Amino acid sequence: MKPILKWAAIVAASLAGLLVLAMVRTEAPEFAGTPPLDLGVRHEKGRHLAQVVCGQCHGTNLSGDPKAPVHPTPDLLIVAGYDPGAFRTLMRTGKAPGGREVEVMLKIARGSLSNFTDDEIDAIYDYLGARCKAFAANQNAPSGADPPPPPAQPPRPQRATSAAVGGVKPDSGERQRVIDGAIANLKQYYIDPDVAQKMADVLLAHEKSGDDEAVTDGEAFAALLTRQLRDASHDLHLEVVYSRDPLPDRPPGPTPEGFARYRAALEQQNCTLEKVEVLPHNIGYLKLNSFPDPSVCESRAKAAMASLNDAAAIVFDLRDNRGGYPSMVMLIAAYLFDYPEYMYNPRENTTARSWTRSPVPGNRLADKPVYVLTSTRTFSAAEHFSYDLKMLKRATLVGETTGGATDVGTFHRMDDHFGIGIRETKAINPYSEPDWAVTGVEPDVKVKASGALETAVKLAERKLREQG
Repeated sequence: MKPILKWAAIVAASLAGLLVLAMVRTEAPEFAGTPPLDLGVRHEKGRHLAQVVCGQCHGTNLSGDPKAPVHPTPDLLIVAGYDPGAFRTLMRTGKAPGGREVEVMLKIARGSLSNFTDDEIDAIYDYLGARCKAFAANQNAPSGADPPPPPAQPPRPQRATSAAVGGVKPDSGERQRVIDGAIANLKQYYIDPDVAQKMADVLLAHEKSGDDEAVTDGEAFAALLTRQLRDASHDLHLEVVYSRDPLPDRPPGPTPEGFARYRAALEQQNCTLEKVEVLPHNIGYLKLNSFPDPSVCESRAKAAMASLNDAAAIVFDLRDNRGGYPSMVMLIAAYLFDYPEYMYNPRENTTARSWTRSPVPGNRLADKPVYVLTSTRTFSAAEHFSYDLKMLKRATLVGETTGGATDVGTFHRMDDHFGIGIRETKAINPYSEPDWAVTGVEPDVKVKASGALETAVKLAERKLREQG
């Protein structure tokens, strides 16, 4: 009996999207803050990476916070004083010119930056350098603020996460306002009214007992409320978010100009299909750095899969894949089955589109061994692809535990600095193992990301020998 028969009564679908390397247009609301200066397609990658990495301390617009009570941070215009080699040394070792150790950078260099490639660090440097030149050219720009972008490049929505640290200790009035806002949004939007009421009761109980009074700043308060909500609901997709920069009343939506830039960026980077080739022993290899919008990249994705159609095994390299569109996940996964297969996705309601469009006419990959390479930088839609193929026992995952993206909810602004992300979909997860939120997807074969391809190729060669 085909697995689809277990779910034959479930019908119709919706499409969600996620931001990928600041090139993937978002269809769901983003956690919005003040974006860094937009310097066009050439610096898109560096701009996004700078906001994700540097924005944690220097603010989402990278202008710093010299008056922060704990860790004052400068405007990143200081990068003008670094040459490329000195900047890379700082990012790799935490040491400034002259060998001076920067305590905060030491931790970051050993942590999140250890996963970045030289090309990605160079992209950050190039963007920050271009930003410095833009400020120098704009004599009227106020200190510590980005000059307005040119009319042809309107600001696009950007995520302001709880990692945007800073701010003063919230007083009792602000704590009450945020708690009331969280409860109101949970009761109005959360998928399970009974669980929403349970979470509301828990928040009020913690408030009454004084558990919230010890928080030191906005970030800590948001993290505390997030923990209280997750403990009560066991829903790791819930998140209270603090933004040091004021949140807009209504995040700007996608524009035709923004989509045109997105399309141009994808075409310039071959739809993030970095490499498609056949390795020795007829092992197909596809390195895909996002799951881009099929409305732009469907033909290229299909051509890539067709070029691997005669492979004896196939390796999907998702080690640098930051996510993207569920519809592209489904398009590629369809080649791996000879019947429609259910693919659980917490970002969408379970509907008819939750099944792959298998079989694909002329496809010969449905019964071939599949290996998926993962790393700590594998996120979101790439985790969707990895998790389902692992649960279905259709692929062997090789590498590191994935990043554990939680961004599947709709964002609701509660005041100038606090918002809440709430999942509003009712996806059916038939598996006993929880999805990837927070914890990530564990690989079947754990090795360092740098050695994942070599390991996967050896596994594929052994499998092919066994098959004769």
